Amino acid sequence: MTVTVRGMTGVWADVVGQQNAVTTLQRAVAGDRHAMTHAWLVTGPPGSGRSNVARAFAAALQCERGGCGECQACRTALSGAHPDVTLVRTEKLSIGVDEVRDLVRRASMSPTLGRHQVLVMEDADRVTDRGADALLKSIEEPAPKTVWLLCAPTPDDVVTTIRSRCRALGLSTPPVGAVADLLTRRDGVDPAMAMNAARAAQGHIGRARVLALHEDARDRRRDVLQIPRRLTGSAACLTAAQKLVDACAAEAKAATEALDAAEREELGEALGFGTKGAKPKQARAAMKELEDEQKVRAKRMQRDALDRALTELTTYYRDVVTLQLTGEQDRLVNPEIAGELWEQARGTTPEASLRRIDALLQCREELEGNVAPLLAVEALLIRLMKGWSYGG
Repeated sequence: MTVTVRGMTGVWADVVGQQNAVTTLQRAVAGDRHAMTHAWLVTGPPGSGRSNVARAFAAALQCERGGCGECQACRTALSGAHPDVTLVRTEKLSIGVDEVRDLVRRASMSPTLGRHQVLVMEDADRVTDRGADALLKSIEEPAPKTVWLLCAPTPDDVVTTIRSRCRALGLSTPPVGAVADLLTRRDGVDPAMAMNAARAAQGHIGRARVLALHEDARDRRRDVLQIPRRLTGSAACLTAAQKLVDACAAEAKAATEALDAAEREELGEALGFGTKGAKPKQARAAMKELEDEQKVRAKRMQRDALDRALTELTTYYRDVVTLQLTGEQDRLVNPEIAGELWEQARGTTPEASLRRIDALLQCREELEGNVAPLLAVEALLIRLMKGWSYGG
């Protein structure tokens, strides 16, 4: 059954709050020569649904009815099983030149079953400079029926030579009510829970779904929001930093442990461990390469977990500023702790609260720059306690 969300049907049913973008893409699917192009750059803030939009467009391009959501072409394209739709999402910190070259070779092929050869790269901002050079020629001189769909947070996250050859499609953060409606209709979430999750996630669709469906995610969020009141001294800051970094590492390990084991087992079978034909030296090298890739993935997932925690802390101080400047409690992201937020608001100044938000943003940038997580978080929590920014 096709789910309808605020007028959206078929493959567009899970696209929330992006009516203008969908209208443009539907015109392209319908054959409007002024709307259709061979390379698109889909940008928008985290949680805006970049990958959902790109996948829906890929499915619609393959569908004889323009994205009905019910035919085999739509179903296989959305699931990643369509032979002429390639979905690329990396768990690594970057997408290297070898991976891009594989995609370029795929892009040069004619469609086998579908109407187009579509390549969806969900993390185009992670392509290395050498990878971008390899991608550029394919975008400049595309095969007749090839369509590239590149996704990134902002146009500036993609190298100039690539983005200048793509049609830009900008998305916005979906309204909280629209996200809650999606969770209720698609996932069967209780309306009150859906609204709480959507508000806490600030319109981030994926995060809202996790919060709505997983109690452990809600528990982790509550633990993070308790950090500000625990910052009573330098020792407390260091303790809280260690606990937060350890909790994020544990979250990353839980998310990757089963996958790591399955990958090791699969590689072992492929290399013939325990058989007469196995070549120990080559096998050890291949296993070492896999372990290195798994470490990089675990590092990224820990960093992502820390980034989520810092985002939650930012909402805390954003709420404090809201109360200090407007006193409007109905605008809080975290109304469940309104009493504590009021206490914080009365005990400090808006300037200090803004300095704390600035410190959080700076810490996120440091983590992106591979500063050691514990050092970055320790420094951050001390600044949060004292109301300092990094320039203060």
